Amino acid sequence: MKRQIPYALVFIFGLFMIFQYFVPHEKSEWVYEFLLDWILIIGTIALALGIWSIFKVSVEKIRTNKPNWGYSYITLIGLFSMMIFGWTSKHGDEWGLYPLFVISTLAIIIFIMQTMISSTRKGLFLSLAGVSLLVAVLVSVFDTTWSFYFMTQEGLRNTMFLRLFDHVLIPIQSTMFSLLAFFIASAAYRAFRARNVLASLLLIAALAVMFRFNPYVPYPEYASKFANWLMNVPNLAAQRAIVIGIGLGIVATALKVILGIERGYMGKG
Repeated sequence: MKRQIPYALVFIFGLFMIFQYFVPHEKSEWVYEFLLDWILIIGTIALALGIWSIFKVSVEKIRTNKPNWGYSYITLIGLFSMMIFGWTSKHGDEWGLYPLFVISTLAIIIFIMQTMISSTRKGLFLSLAGVSLLVAVLVSVFDTTWSFYFMTQEGLRNTMFLRLFDHVLIPIQSTMFSLLAFFIASAAYRAFRARNVLASLLLIAALAVMFRFNPYVPYPEYASKFANWLMNVPNLAAQRAIVIGIGLGIVATALKVILGIERGYMGKG
């Protein structure tokens, strides 16, 4: 019974979302908007589950001393640091006891992790976590130089939040994309080797598109027109075919889920 009810709900709501599109009535629109709001709520719950999952996986990796287990500490400290800075903010230029609150809050997370990892000193780490919690609560109650902002965006303008985002996260992303460029170049070299007719056509098309930005190419007008023709005719036709195929695949997958043929979302068992 516990498996039939989810299948029935998926079938009912799936059919409703299909037929609602063809029913131009205000009540139908209201129900549609109501369900979209529930999607946001479920997404928030899924985010919380994702945070718990990465916390549990990281703790397990540290406990079993798997390769590169030290990076799990960095991952969790970075995760919870961004959460703390995103939910709090200073009122002015004075720091007050704000750094102590941040340190004590991170200490709570670390001591809880050590409680889950350690097999002989659980009581010690649990006591330290309780002391850190007490310090964090006292600072949050008596220090007036900062406040919590759970429902507004003041925390997103926190100085430390912006510094971590601009000077840590963005450089890391830039590094990853710069490394990705070398993999793309390596893959392009392997793909553009003229081993057969199709590979030769791919090589010619790629060179034509790249050379249109080269100012030293002879007859630049004709090179640009040829490259634009490649982008707007064969390339666009292939893109539309791919998009149509993706759309048909989405429809087929949705029908399989609604009709109960595809049941992977229910997990094993």
